[in-house]
Amino acid sequence: MNSDSEKFLSKLIPESYARMGIESRRTHQNLIRQLMEQRKLPANGWPVKTIESFLSEVSLMDSNNFVDRCGVGEREGRVISDLVAKRHFGLSHGIGRSGDISAPQPKAAGSSLLSQIANSLVLDLLKAMGLPTTKAAVIIPCATGMSLMLCILALRRKRSTANYVLFPRIDQKSCVKSIVSAGLEPIIVEPTISGDELCTNIDLLKKNIEEYGSDNIVCVMSTTSCFAPRVNDNLIEISKLCAAMKIPHVVNNAYGLQCTKCLHQIEQATRIGRVDVFVQSTDKNLLVPVGGSIIAGIDRCFIQTVSSTYPGRGSSTPSIDVLITLLQIGKEGYLKLVAERKEIYIYLKEKLNEISMKYGEKLLKTTHNGISMAMTLNSFGSNVTEIGSMLYKRLVCGSRVVLCQGQKEVCGINYTAWGSHCNNYPHNYLTAAAALGTSKTDVDVFIQRLDKVLTKSRGQNGSRKEEVQTNE
Repeated sequence: MNSDSEKFLSKLIPESYARMGIESRRTHQNLIRQLMEQRKLPANGWPVKTIESFLSEVSLMDSNNFVDRCGVGEREGRVISDLVAKRHFGLSHGIGRSGDISAPQPKAAGSSLLSQIANSLVLDLLKAMGLPTTKAAVIIPCATGMSLMLCILALRRKRSTANYVLFPRIDQKSCVKSIVSAGLEPIIVEPTISGDELCTNIDLLKKNIEEYGSDNIVCVMSTTSCFAPRVNDNLIEISKLCAAMKIPHVVNNAYGLQCTKCLHQIEQATRIGRVDVFVQSTDKNLLVPVGGSIIAGIDRCFIQTVSSTYPGRGSSTPSIDVLITLLQIGKEGYLKLVAERKEIYIYLKEKLNEISMKYGEKLLKTTHNGISMAMTLNSFGSNVTEIGSMLYKRLVCGSRVVLCQGQKEVCGINYTAWGSHCNNYPHNYLTAAAALGTSKTDVDVFIQRLDKVLTKSRGQNGSRKEEVQTNE
């Protein structure tokens, strides 16, 4: 209903009722107008009805929703299921064009508009979270690993004779696959052990640059957020080294948007040295379904280059999910979630420390990892791997049990003790994370079930020891 229609309301219903209804509608319309005008994340979340109204109105701008449309092409946004159409608010054309995922699409003015607004909101959020130097951000409809590959491919265009990516070791398959799938060879840089922490081996990184030659290296791919006892890479020293050797620097910030420690490192590294681009997952950081990531950096032209590397159009679902979520919670709502996550991290650390002491183990000291933590499992012998499966059977998800031994091949690369980020870490261990959205109840239930599992495992292990002694 527009202003022309409003003038007829008083002829249909009492004028006082009409006036109240019009004022209510204008309140919703003002929120939408401010969003379009400012392209900033609202401080406070919108009512769900406002979001629904906004999406429904914008979807009418897509050609598949034109009243008298006549589509004779191969791709006309046809959707046979009403349920599917409703799930997507009638937005079926996706985003981008064949040459650029961020380009406006003629048949989808509404979807293109929503995509641009979503990109503006995540850029505003990045700045609010402590990254004021960031100049561009784009939501890509693929998860972090694929987005890292796009960044590497974009850099390869400028360094066509280079064949290597220096990669401080983190045992996560999608990271390695992002390099190999780009047709490049990863040079794995083993970490150093400092106390309980696995840290960036800057000296080995320098040695590899000298060995392979800076012109033959597409980029260094560092990591912020990761499983303990691996801690955030030393982004500042890496960025300084990259700046001095004129080597691009890609940062895998997979779930670091929720962690101010990670963001502070990126900001400082950007100011002091070189950071070409950093990538973060939408599902881990913005509590939406899997399928999207945010590619961001200080160079608008390079972010545009990455966007144009994406082949063809893409699904608008990740952008719409992010847009809806950010509009519903607002900037203050997100900052509140981040503050709550910090409190849960402290609470989980206390509880995990208590349970580790109870069983004669220890909570590993990994102060440079602000999300994940780990406790040793040294006294559980051969039962270590069973602890993980026992937890999973008790519906504990996300915790990882790592046995620091054995060999595994990943993408043609032979790893020692895959999963531990290191060839010779001295402890077997269990990890847990206080990620965004984790509640105190989650922690309490986890500790309770972990206690029962460790008691059972300790009993089984004791029985087996007695068996061995009796047989002897």
